[in-house]
Amino acid sequence: MHIQLKNIHKYFGSVHANNDVSLTIEPGQILGLLGENGAGKSTLMKILSGLICKDSGEILINGEEQDLKSPADALRLGIGMLHQDPHDFPSMTIREDLQIWDQRSGRANHSAVDWQALMKIQEDLGFNLDLDGSVGELTVGERQQLELARLLWLGVELLILDEPTTGISASQQEILFSALKKLAGQGKTIIFVSHKLEEVKELCSRAVVLRKGCLIGEREAPFDENDLVKLMFGRQITRTRTAHAGTRDVCLSVQKLNIEDFRIAIENVNFDLYAGEVIGLAGMEGSGQRQFLQALAGMKQPSSGHILFGDEDLFGKNCYDYQKRGIFYVPSARMEEGLVPGMTLEEHYILSDCEKRVFIDSKKSHKVTEDRIQRFNIKGRAVTFSEELSGGNQQRLLLSLLQDPAKVLLLENPTRGLDIESTNWIWSILRERCQAATSIIFSSADLDELTFYADRILVFFSGRISEPLDSAGLDEERLGRMIGGKD
Repeated sequence: MHIQLKNIHKYFGSVHANNDVSLTIEPGQILGLLGENGAGKSTLMKILSGLICKDSGEILINGEEQDLKSPADALRLGIGMLHQDPHDFPSMTIREDLQIWDQRSGRANHSAVDWQALMKIQEDLGFNLDLDGSVGELTVGERQQLELARLLWLGVELLILDEPTTGISASQQEILFSALKKLAGQGKTIIFVSHKLEEVKELCSRAVVLRKGCLIGEREAPFDENDLVKLMFGRQITRTRTAHAGTRDVCLSVQKLNIEDFRIAIENVNFDLYAGEVIGLAGMEGSGQRQFLQALAGMKQPSSGHILFGDEDLFGKNCYDYQKRGIFYVPSARMEEGLVPGMTLEEHYILSDCEKRVFIDSKKSHKVTEDRIQRFNIKGRAVTFSEELSGGNQQRLLLSLLQDPAKVLLLENPTRGLDIESTNWIWSILRERCQAATSIIFSSADLDELTFYADRILVFFSGRISEPLDSAGLDEERLGRMIGGKD
């Protein structure tokens, strides 16, 4: 499939999200689309996939101009997009979920659905999904595999992947990359949207860079990483880490903690979290990190054990009791669990205000909103709806909602979807909190992030958790072996 975008413009109010973008995409190519958070990458791809409409410009598919008014229009032409957040139905079985999407594409005869063709697709790609299993029981990586298989099943020739490696394990990333290379070899056209330069270097034959809505330049493989960084940000970016702020004062003590879940059981966890310390959680996706964080936040009840906060045992208390004591949880699923679609930024800040008030002080709430937008560099306005923000700006909004002061922050993939500059900035803000004796426990699929930012690391494997390990004595190779059950 040969694609041409000519002079594409898109506005959101006063924000010029795409400014005169022209781009040609050849068949059988894996094209990397790079740019800082809010550069217009997702907007451009949503236009190409029919999710939103361009304000002006042309889209030519195999030489013919097309007017894409909906995702159904794009699907009929063979264009499909795998979004940052899965578009599926957790309460349904995989088979039911696929039938719903099949109906939307215009196929009405479900009795004639070629399930064998779908099984062949996932077999060829190295996937192993049980069609009668529940969507809600899948990991993020498995839900991504489901969506990819569905798009190919619907006959997609141009596949758009928006930050597909965010929050998935290294093994699932390997399966994904192998599948994409195989599809490109079969003549499929693939657009890989990412801010992770090492992934673009590994996977793509060509890369284009957007900055502030404009197409800045393009490069052919092999890529120079420093050159791509300079194109993305207009300058070189170096990663920084503030000094260790941990003390020997115990902030939270976990003793003989057992957590039972339908997917996994975690047994006999013992460790102390020190004031101002950062602990990272490493492990393959689905190894229990999420259940562990939710148990420490009061969102999931452990089956036995103790969670001591000072002299008080929080075992059996709910998440509101934890929040009153300054323990806060930030989920990885931004729009499903963290933010509220249809609510503005200002309404989010009003909702997150823990003080009990009968009336809303509109003047104060507006000032808080403007201060937070400026402090967290959110590319949006007080009246912007949360779903209108880019993925990186949604993450900034989510982190800006955390109450201050906080004693313990429990963060699930805190830099999910963030570029290098934004990741640096977020960790500088988090480390500032550590200087004020806030303790942090965070999970991440990025081994480099874990070894660089964590003071100590807990490794998860099949329900077992290691003793806290000093990150200074760990490298990515050893950490990877431990995640795989070795060492």
